[in-house]
Amino acid sequence: MEYHFNEENFNNEVIKSDKPVMIDFYADWCGPCRMMGPVVAQLADEYDGKVKIGKVNTDEHPQLASSFRVETIPFIAFLKDGKLVDSSIGVVPKSVLEDKLNKLL
Repeated sequence: MEYHFNEENFNNEVIKSDKPVMIDFYADWCGPCRMMGPVVAQLADEYDGKVKIGKVNTDEHPQLASSFRVETIPFIAFLKDGKLVDSSIGVVPKSVLEDKLNKLL
């Protein structure tokens, strides 16, 4: 299941999560973000129950993007125990994200 994180649910769904979290910071107008979208959705299904995987639209939630110092999108953040432990910028192969996810488990 792919989550949609925003200011209202971020603290409970991400910071206080009992599972690791992967966040895809994206924008609808961003070509590389659209390329990564299906990969993120596929990972959300594959890691369902083990990792919370979701998205933050940087246009709709600029404060969340700013709090992670997102300057380039797609920016994918990996959190464990509410803390940023890894990240990825730009279009990357699915295997790169899988490696980062597996390190969280």
